[in-house]
Amino acid sequence: MAELHERAASGPADIVDLFVIGGGVNGCGIARDAAGRGLSVVLAEQGDLAQGTSSASTKLFHGGLRYLEYFEIRLVRESLIERETLLAAMPHISWPMRFVLPLHPDMRFEGGTPTSRLLSLVMPWMKGRRPDWLIRLGLFLYDNLGGRKILPGTRTLDLATDPAGRALNPKFRRAYEYSDCWVEDSRLVVLNARDAEARGAQILTRAKVVRAERSEGMWLVTVEEARGPRQILARALVNAAGPWVAQVIAGALRQNSRESVRLVRGSHIVTHRLYDHDRCYFFQGSDGRIIFAIPYEQDFTLIGTTDQEHQGDPADARCTEAEQDYLCAFASQYFARPVTREDIVWTYSGVRPLYDDGAGSATAATRDYVLSLDATGGAPVLNVFGGKITTYRRLAESALAKLRPHFPGLAPGWTAQVPLPGGDFPVDGVASLVEQLKAAHPFLTAPWAARLVRAYGTEAAELLGGAQTAADLGRHFGATLTEAELRWLGAKEYARTAEDVVWRRSKLGLRLDGAQIAEIDAWLRGA
Repeated sequence: MAELHERAASGPADIVDLFVIGGGVNGCGIARDAAGRGLSVVLAEQGDLAQGTSSASTKLFHGGLRYLEYFEIRLVRESLIERETLLAAMPHISWPMRFVLPLHPDMRFEGGTPTSRLLSLVMPWMKGRRPDWLIRLGLFLYDNLGGRKILPGTRTLDLATDPAGRALNPKFRRAYEYSDCWVEDSRLVVLNARDAEARGAQILTRAKVVRAERSEGMWLVTVEEARGPRQILARALVNAAGPWVAQVIAGALRQNSRESVRLVRGSHIVTHRLYDHDRCYFFQGSDGRIIFAIPYEQDFTLIGTTDQEHQGDPADARCTEAEQDYLCAFASQYFARPVTREDIVWTYSGVRPLYDDGAGSATAATRDYVLSLDATGGAPVLNVFGGKITTYRRLAESALAKLRPHFPGLAPGWTAQVPLPGGDFPVDGVASLVEQLKAAHPFLTAPWAARLVRAYGTEAAELLGGAQTAADLGRHFGATLTEAELRWLGAKEYARTAEDVVWRRSKLGLRLDGAQIAEIDAWLRGA
């Protein structure tokens, strides 16, 4: 131990049970779970929380209907169970959504899926088509694998009479409608970080881990912060760096690993609102791929995602012109009015760190997670590969199960249905909460109140305090964003820049212009 303290000669190193690298959904979920079990925890994120993949998803809590074609039954079942567990814990940032899946003979499998190979063997005359009866069988499994209690089951729609058919090409006559869920992905990350901190964890943002080495049964972690380097001693280390997990292994940890990740870019486009109902569309392409078209931020439609192999720095991921054209053309096969590049108001792209299982295509690569524990030299490191946002809480439980032998007496799991900050109200209680907020603060418009409840839940009342007029909230920056909200985001939610606020803590960037965003940035930097 003396050697360790000599290396930390710039100042005494803090000693903690668990050090977590990565402030995405998996890292923050693990930090929250561990802190709630009584471990002392430090989490370090090189940028802002959810700055990578965890703010660039398709925003869905879903079981993964198409994963059934790859026979990933365990992953789908776990995800389906988690949908309702998570709905109960975060009814402000997650809610049920109905998905409309139009049917047509042109629907095809992606070549090479286990189901398509089996069907080609026993029914070769299908020639790669994905038949209606097989989709219905998949939806039956989807309805029943996960012990569904809150969400309604599948039904058949007549698109000639149902409002969902009005926006579609008239050739689509029937559809199946099933349930999945929406989630505000980056807010999910921040709320996990806040709850971890409330339970004793230290959350370090803009703090890059530059080195971690074992010595005398512990990890000595060097973190580069704005004020200079800092060293922390930890009994165990978790590498949840997402797309950077392999870089951390080879760089900061200076280790070799048999496991690796496959970087897959998922790009999305956001258009002006394309239809006037609150359901999502699930579109199947003639190439076997699928995309979603989803109501987004009240006035927009979100379309995605692509699956492209990504080379280079994950931070450089962008929705390319080719991907934009692909998504527009794909959606145009279904909508009555073609979707063009002129409809696009914003694009975003994230890199999924999928576990490299040797699959032949990015689409076929498993969405399951792999946790690799290395306890060589006594001090354990757990590397997290892959995963999906729906299963982040179960991944955290599995991570603590892997580490349990190194922490005798570790408390049992506790996070199932325990509310995240602001989520302590019923699943169906959003409308009531909005009305309560408007009654207490009469100056709020209905959209303004709804935005605050969807972002902050029961904490919206605390954010507004005793304000009786809009002026009581201080300066207004546009799109209902006020000084009072910026103070909240800076003090409680780790926001430091305008980008943190308008693209991760919210999506108000869709409604604000460059000058307004610059004013927000200046205010935050001067606060």
